[in-house]
Amino acid sequence: MRPERRNLRADVVAGIPNAITNIPDGMASAVLAGINPVHGLYASLAGPLIGGLGVSTRLMVISTTGAGSVSTGSAVAGVSVQDRAATVAVLTLLAGAFMIIAGIFRLGRYTRFVSQSVMLGFLTGIAVNIVLGQLSDLTGAPVAGGTTVTRAIGVLAHPGRWDAASVGAGLVALLLLVLVNRTRASLAGSLVAIAVPTVVVVLVGWHTVARVGDAGEVAHGLPVPRLPELARFSPELLADAAALAAIILVQGAIVSQAAPNQETRADPSQDFTAQGAANVVSGLVAGMPVGASVGQTALNVASGARSRWAVIWGSVWMTAIMVGCWWLMRYVVVPTLAAILIYAAVTSLRQRELTTILRTGWNSRIALVATFLATLFLPVAVAVGIGVILSLVLQLNQEAIDLRGVRLVPEESGRFIETRSPARLPDRTVTILDIYGSLFYAGSRTLEARLPDPRGSVRPVVVLRLRGRTTLGSTFFAVISDYADRIEAAGGRLYLTGIAPELAAQIRQPGHRELTGNALLYASSPVVGASTLEAYNDATTWLVDPRH
Repeated sequence: MRPERRNLRADVVAGIPNAITNIPDGMASAVLAGINPVHGLYASLAGPLIGGLGVSTRLMVISTTGAGSVSTGSAVAGVSVQDRAATVAVLTLLAGAFMIIAGIFRLGRYTRFVSQSVMLGFLTGIAVNIVLGQLSDLTGAPVAGGTTVTRAIGVLAHPGRWDAASVGAGLVALLLLVLVNRTRASLAGSLVAIAVPTVVVVLVGWHTVARVGDAGEVAHGLPVPRLPELARFSPELLADAAALAAIILVQGAIVSQAAPNQETRADPSQDFTAQGAANVVSGLVAGMPVGASVGQTALNVASGARSRWAVIWGSVWMTAIMVGCWWLMRYVVVPTLAAILIYAAVTSLRQRELTTILRTGWNSRIALVATFLATLFLPVAVAVGIGVILSLVLQLNQEAIDLRGVRLVPEESGRFIETRSPARLPDRTVTILDIYGSLFYAGSRTLEARLPDPRGSVRPVVVLRLRGRTTLGSTFFAVISDYADRIEAAGGRLYLTGIAPELAAQIRQPGHRELTGNALLYASSPVVGASTLEAYNDATTWLVDPRH
């Protein structure tokens, strides 16, 4: 935790671009959530400071994010503008509590169950939502409609409602972002895009262009921590907070995997706790939800950060800027913030990854498209639920489909040759089967359908190899018990080999005989294939002389 002298200079310098970019990003994120931009600044101050102290991914930046901002806006869309900031503070506090609980219970390992296709579909839907949602602020046109898509259509269908000055300011900001970000001054691209149009609008006196100060008074100085208005709590807000926490945590796990972490491995659960603490503090200072930021983390790495203290120094620099220049924020024109959001959303689209997923199997395509459409047309909490459920369903479906059985034919040398599994068991022959894939309940039912049929066979013998299986569920035992009975009815036997010693001891306990029916069990040994070869020799002897 302590800063090291050898990293001090690099971290102090790296904190400057972090602070510079956090100011416009924080303001734009608040606009995206439908609240006064100052609340985004408070979050951008608290998130890096508190999160930076606790994350295991030391170069990861905890700040406002597009996904979190859209989710926040969706959660408070039905709240009046006057009460929205107070409700967001409570939402942030609740989301932080969920994240801390997830970290305490070490739930970081479960993020792997959310597929890349689902997460990419969600982030793509968020990006499109951001672009469509900012058309009103970019053009200065009034909006009406139930969803982002319908509101965007309303803006585009009525260009006569556009304010020419607002459109001009927004387009100039977009042009400056594109041009400046191609130069060495790219770190200041957002500030330039805000400053130039704002100065022109103020000097010319275009009063039709919306400004940050129009949304409410910009608070002087730093926020004072205080408990949010808990009277804003509702069951619906609690559900939105849980969905928001899930979004932030999964995205954080993805950012953590991409961020370098010298000498140590990142701990997702510790990162959960750090993000939770950052959100709790953000809620206490009237901020909005924060999470691992893809862009800010990439900038932190590119700026030469050496340790977590680069992020903390960024908060120190940002504090100095807010204390000294707070009065300038009221003049910032809103179309420039819309331009920043649109530019960030467009540049966040992962075209190469999208193309790769669309070229893979149907499962990935379905997950991508379904999550994208759900994010575009449904509340974010519902879209997240659909995405998580879809991930689990596709995982189970893929496990069931991927299950495959092969036949092993022994050689005189003691090795086995892998061949195709027969559809029907041959007469008076020992058939060794090996199974690839999951034997979880869906896989067990697939195994049941793909096992060779003993009907009509005479004294068939099956040796089923189960090496590497540490647990076997009730569905598997039901399938195997029934298969053993069917083989016995044909005058044959079923042998189960390679079973973990602990599992074999459990099955052999009194009263557990019904788990495998009349099957014979052979525990695994350190020698691969030894128990299978032993069962094969015993089965061959039994076929010759049934008394054995």
